[in-house]
Amino acid sequence: MIAEHRLDWEPRHPTDLRLTVGGLRRGPGDPAYATGPDGSIWRATRMPEGVATVRLRRIDERMLRAEAWGPGAAAAVAQAPELCGDGDDPGAFEPLLPVLRDAHRRFEGLRVPRSARVFEALAPAILEQKVITLQAHESWRRLLHRFGEVAPGPTPRPMRVPPAAATWAVIPVWEWHRAGVDPRRAGTIVTAAKFADRIEEAARMPPAEATARLTHFPGIGAWTAAEVAQRAFGDADAVSVGDYHLSNFVGHALEGRDMTDDEMLVALEPWAGQRYRVIRLLGHAGVRGRPSRGPRMPFVDHAWH
Repeated sequence: MIAEHRLDWEPRHPTDLRLTVGGLRRGPGDPAYATGPDGSIWRATRMPEGVATVRLRRIDERMLRAEAWGPGAAAAVAQAPELCGDGDDPGAFEPLLPVLRDAHRRFEGLRVPRSARVFEALAPAILEQKVITLQAHESWRRLLHRFGEVAPGPTPRPMRVPPAAATWAVIPVWEWHRAGVDPRRAGTIVTAAKFADRIEEAARMPPAEATARLTHFPGIGAWTAAEVAQRAFGDADAVSVGDYHLSNFVGHALEGRDMTDDEMLVALEPWAGQRYRVIRLLGHAGVRGRPSRGPRMPFVDHAWH
């Protein structure tokens, strides 16, 4: 099927699509994300103009191509360079440490993507609050299959577009329960969905104002706002303070010890403005974090009473 809209462009910086856009995937079973047999990246999204499926691929050593289907196809291909990190400027990044110099060299195509779809990044971030990642990803998968729209275009496997905010706002109590989502997280998503227009405005705000806008809503704290900033705003400095594992991972990767959140922020200070880039490089480099011992975050059965 011929794409309804297409855009070819030469990225400003080396760009690895898998490393870059893959950061938007919510687990291997994400219904809104797929990889084609040719290595292309497929993403189902909801633009202001309507739903769209975008196919991203490299067509030669220099050029990338975005093809899209659906009512939002034109807007999706226009936004594709930002989605692939074209607005991300690594020029100010100084690796400083051997482990980062090696990772920066090996993964020079790692960019920070900017989807500009704020609520689309917010809903799964809320699902990931205070639960293990696998559990949150399963909830996301179930909810998209139940309430998302069929993605347009010749997708490599059946895909779903994340629900509109108006749909999130009216998901029945029992459907949240079936998806393994407790009342607190469900209520946070429902409340945010009712103010989705104001939340989307954060994409056009400076980082501090965008964070303030998001955290104005109950149940959305600094961790959730940072998770959104990393994906929707392309913020190379956003650190997910309050993450269950992150401070100890960074502590052992940089200094070989456990760290509190405050200590982690001090350790990352030499890379102010680029702290999220540091964390992503350490993660992709396979740096050993905290040794696997001690208690793990348990799988939680979120019963509704």
